[in-house]
Amino acid sequence: MRSTVLVKTLVSVTTAVGIAAGGLAAAGTAAATPAPAETTALSTVSTQSVAPYAVNNLGLSVSQAKKVQRFLAKYYKYDGAIDGQLGSESWKAQQRWLKSWDYTGPVDGIAGSGTIKALQRFLKTRHGYTGAIDGIAGTGTRSAYERFANRL
Repeated sequence: MRSTVLVKTLVSVTTAVGIAAGGLAAAGTAAATPAPAETTALSTVSTQSVAPYAVNNLGLSVSQAKKVQRFLAKYYKYDGAIDGQLGSESWKAQQRWLKSWDYTGPVDGIAGSGTIKALQRFLKTRHGYTGAIDGIAGTGTRSAYERFANRL
């Protein structure tokens, strides 16, 4: 039992480190389905203790993401930390901003395909994005988003 808990903990920690190191950014707009909860209290606690905070900088550096957060704080009611980590509160503010770029989805802080499509419409008109409005944050979207952040 003890070795099973240790293995599960190591796998969970390794997964969390991989996500924090950029695995989530590479995943684009995909979402993970959580595993079923274990019946023992020990395994449930160890799983919850390593759950990562969802951050999706879309390729921006910490410095560039801080510029975006300052922009959002000034104009779109972002009141979270200016830490360069575009988490759910940053994305909620971006969704409020993107309402003016035909974002019609919920303000839920998830950088899903609808959010990315609205971002792509903005980037296409102002920051040289030439790709399709497809909701996929590929290299063209990321490059244009970096140009936007650098101009702030």
